[in-house]
Amino acid sequence: MRIVFMGTPDFAVPTLAALSEAGHAVAAAYTQPPRPAGRGKQAQSSPVQRWAESHGIAVRHPEILRDVEAQADFLALEADVAVVVAYGLLLPTPILDAPRHGCLNVHASLLPRWRGAAPIQRAILAGDSITGVTIMRMERGLDTGPMLASARVPIEDKTSGELHAELAEIGARLLVDTLAQLDRLKPEAQPELRATYAAKIAKAETRIDWAKPAERIEREVRAFAPFPGSWFELDGERIKLLRAHVIGVNGAPGTVLDDRFTVACGEAALRPATLQRAGKPAMSAEDFLRGKRVPVGTVLV
Repeated sequence: MRIVFMGTPDFAVPTLAALSEAGHAVAAAYTQPPRPAGRGKQAQSSPVQRWAESHGIAVRHPEILRDVEAQADFLALEADVAVVVAYGLLLPTPILDAPRHGCLNVHASLLPRWRGAAPIQRAILAGDSITGVTIMRMERGLDTGPMLASARVPIEDKTSGELHAELAEIGARLLVDTLAQLDRLKPEAQPELRATYAAKIAKAETRIDWAKPAERIEREVRAFAPFPGSWFELDGERIKLLRAHVIGVNGAPGTVLDDRFTVACGEAALRPATLQRAGKPAMSAEDFLRGKRVPVGTVLV
């Protein structure tokens, strides 16, 4: 097929690579424009742009798709289908209607659960046991289009980073399989009564509230690892907590209970396993405690 690819972050790259490897003609890769990033705030191309350019695929990064010129440029590509993976721009109706087979989206949830911007994190936070990937034919609503295929993945004790990598690879394979049988698939409408919305992660959510139950905080730690990271303050320093285990002991919330850095929560306690100090790489709790003394009775905020 002649395909226009539309995506931006790391999550989208495996799908672009799989399309190329499957022999499809990628007419162009649409992605977000280079943005300032890093300590120097230098403009950096998106992961999709870097991959596409290194493989000889034309790259386009319009700021918007609502103007007539941008839409005419898209229509001129005469795509059989557009594949959209975490692109970051809304597609107006002329774009949605242009490809012969429409626009297909690779979404990191089992729709209609967790429509929206942060489906992986919200699934972990909610305590879901299963998540997955859905291939959907896009329409004007937010992740509301009819479904063509899906794949289920157990969450277990995975972090959002681990699920992100797993779902990206599964979604890439599922999309290629979907294209191979596109003419035979019957789209299935999403059951609206089961729909939930995965709102973007707010900064305020990432600060640990030790008054919450330990099981809830442990899910937050996994949902926000490795980025943006759950955090607390110790001696005025912000510390990220990237992995922790629930321990069946109790105490005043936020209080360090033993020399293994077990911290009391509203119910039970958490024992950090992986932490990160500002400007430092992630480290085990044992290594952290070698460099930072945390006496029993210390209260974290």
